[in-house]
Amino acid sequence: MSVETVRQELHEAEERLLKELRALRRGARRIDMHTSTRPPLTLGQRIADQVAATMGSWRFIIIQSSILLMWIGLNVTAYVNHWDPYPFILLNLALSFQAAYAAPFIMMSQNRQQDIDRRDAENDHQINIKAELEIELLHQKIDQLREKELLTMAQAIADLTQMLKAERAKT
Repeated sequence: MSVETVRQELHEAEERLLKELRALRRGARRIDMHTSTRPPLTLGQRIADQVAATMGSWRFIIIQSSILLMWIGLNVTAYVNHWDPYPFILLNLALSFQAAYAAPFIMMSQNRQQDIDRRDAENDHQINIKAELEIELLHQKIDQLREKELLTMAQAIADLTQMLKAERAKT
């Protein structure tokens, strides 16, 4: 098996793969135009996203910090009857309760976002493979043009050399 045969087989395999990727991409584009690629969110997913977005905001942190400072201030100064004296066991229980329920919501939202990111990464990978193959094909075309140009230049030099020899022979 010659090097040219192997090169030709590789070239045909690359072109076949490129055609398959183009067909897949066109099909995916048609699906994107007609329907959303992402299924609609369930009620639980929407709730998880909303809880994660709320608890991850500055507004939530400021409001919660204000409530905690007010709770501690009222219990330390005894402005109102001590319903939770120092070491604030009831406050600790309330924060633990909040954390115990918030963590699963946040994890559900993160897992769903991770699935979306994974699908996007797979799509990007397919696009990168296609781009790599197309760049390789362009390199091959440029190499072929360069080879043709070199052959043309070599032929022109040979013709000019023959013409020069013919002129010298005449004189």
